[in-house]
Amino acid sequence: MISLAIQRGNSVFVYNEKNNLLFCQIGILSGYTSNTVSIKKGRAVYTYSEKGALISTHTV
Repeated sequence: MISLAIQRGNSVFVYNEKNNLLFCQIGILSGYTSNTVSIKKGRAVYTYSEKGALISTHTV
């Protein structure tokens, strides 16, 4: 479960409810829920699961 996703410089850090780092990705944080994180990279938004697996990609 994702409890926090924050932007630090050009990276997004994703944490669980125990404040353990789940994963990080380069890009701009677009939004997050308890199950997914959306990160903008260039002209696309990538949505990742809480395990860091890519779920979908959308061009913006």
